[in-house]
Amino acid sequence: MPAIKQEDFIQSVADAFQFISYYHPADFIAALTEAYRAEQSPAAKDAMAQILINSRMAAEGHRPICQDTGICIAFIRIGMDAHWDAAMTVAEMVNEGVRRAYTNPENPLRGSMLTDPDGKRINTKDNTPAVTHIEMVAGDKVEVIVAAKGGGSENKSKFAMLLPSDNVVDWVLNQLPTMGADWCPPGMLSIGIGGSPEKAMLMAKWAMMEPFDLHQLQARGAKNRAEELRLELFEKVNALGIGAQGLGGLSTVLDVKVTDYPTHAASKPIALLPNCAATRHAHFTLDGSGPATLDPPSLDLWPRLELDFSLSRRVDLDTLTRDETATWKAGDRLLLSGKLLTGRDAAHKRIAEMMAKGEPLPVDFTNRFIYYVGPVNAVRDEAVGPAGPTTASRMDKFTDGMLAKTGLIGMVGKSERGPIAIEAIKKHRGVYCIAVGGAAYLVSKAIKKSRLLAFEDLGMEAIYEFDVVDMPVTVAVDQTGDSVHKSGPAEWRSRIGKIPVVTS
Repeated sequence: MPAIKQEDFIQSVADAFQFISYYHPADFIAALTEAYRAEQSPAAKDAMAQILINSRMAAEGHRPICQDTGICIAFIRIGMDAHWDAAMTVAEMVNEGVRRAYTNPENPLRGSMLTDPDGKRINTKDNTPAVTHIEMVAGDKVEVIVAAKGGGSENKSKFAMLLPSDNVVDWVLNQLPTMGADWCPPGMLSIGIGGSPEKAMLMAKWAMMEPFDLHQLQARGAKNRAEELRLELFEKVNALGIGAQGLGGLSTVLDVKVTDYPTHAASKPIALLPNCAATRHAHFTLDGSGPATLDPPSLDLWPRLELDFSLSRRVDLDTLTRDETATWKAGDRLLLSGKLLTGRDAAHKRIAEMMAKGEPLPVDFTNRFIYYVGPVNAVRDEAVGPAGPTTASRMDKFTDGMLAKTGLIGMVGKSERGPIAIEAIKKHRGVYCIAVGGAAYLVSKAIKKSRLLAFEDLGMEAIYEFDVVDMPVTVAVDQTGDSVHKSGPAEWRSRIGKIPVVTS
């Protein structure tokens, strides 16, 4: 067998990370399309339509599906008889491929990796290093799986050391409501059972790259305990009614994977990993004949959909007041136009520190809305790159101070708010809206201009001012404190009726 050249490996990795930034796997599109057609919840159906439209736009425009272009993960299976023509280690070659992919001037991807994670948290600016797993196997080829996992879904990973007699299904069903919608459902759940703690987590991560094939399993029936669990969990998780974006609906998961491994007699390790609606992974094999070739999926796989804004209310952000937002109710659909501020974790932390010191703020927040976003850099004639919402609950601890002291009246982000934020919203007559996570390129088309206002050193976390036109959002928490992320799933869980409604 010819030796696998260093340059071929590096370029294949770079090409694969570019590829998955704008192409969903075909099996995911098929599964989501089927769920969209079956969905009965108008809010969830609209969210899935936005995800599908965004996916097609990303495929056509070769721009990222999601602004969070992820932490880079590589699974490498190296044949024992494979030969290399390389001076770098496998991990070093993966990192060089990531560097090339994420700094590609035609489609730059957002660098999210930070060094000194419990200290200065300094961005590496090229998304390195990747997390690389290597396994030696029989044969003379090298099999590679690359994946990009966003922070929203990674942050909802769960692990436990269950007692041998504990029920796996009960544990999973208890975890799902605590995960909310931060992981951007509908997507996949992958579960690893057995082995040791790290083995369970690794099994679940690896299985996440397998095809969406739950309906084929339903058709043929289960052959072992792992497949029985897949079928039971698919039915019962969807019966929770969480739905797309946590808005309530029939489809929370499109597939469930279960992988097991022998374990100690006293143990039952279990890992639960979600994969979001920005499911991104690619598989290729190198045999020494040159770099890998990845075939784009046919655009015929995507349904042709159009958004229906007939029930949406147009809002002028430049004249907005608390009296007007008082007329909004949780679940209302809006189209925002005007000037919209941005800011997320680092900016909020700095603002809080400045207010604590009595320092003047660099931005006037009076009667303004802030969008929790960290966009991809713009290319060509774009005002901004893909710019979907980030997880809003990370800003919960800052919400009371922002609403009480700055004049801010509203926020836009992703998924639900916690009780501290909801209480602050109710107390200060604020309002919180959501944009669809997983529709970053679609959202960015509503942004016509972008201007840096403050904290330039924070990069994508700086404060910008966007000029937006008809940016689609949904009121998630209104001035009374009503939350669509509570009412929506409760309603649909009751409708589905397969699991009794739990009241607290």
